[in-house]
Amino acid sequence: MTMMERISAKLTQGLQPTALEVADESHLHAGHSGARAGGQTHYRIKVASARFEGKGRVERHRIVYALLADEIADGVHALALQTSAPGEK
Repeated sequence: MTMMERISAKLTQGLQPTALEVADESHLHAGHSGARAGGQTHYRIKVASARFEGKGRVERHRIVYALLADEIADGVHALALQTSAPGEK
């Protein structure tokens, strides 16, 4: 299973999102801090979940980081997050 598949599976299981997009942007960071050969280090994630209702941006991001703790320990260096509750833009 690729890192992107692991991320998608963890977020699907933990958030039951109404929308989820995960993009590997590692190629954009080649030669930068945290980049490694083979990529799979930098991701852009857009996720909408009812679990985010009534929560601010920092709390939403903490939820995502907690769900992906194993992936971060396995070499994910950066996450660009766009989190929302259903109906928010």
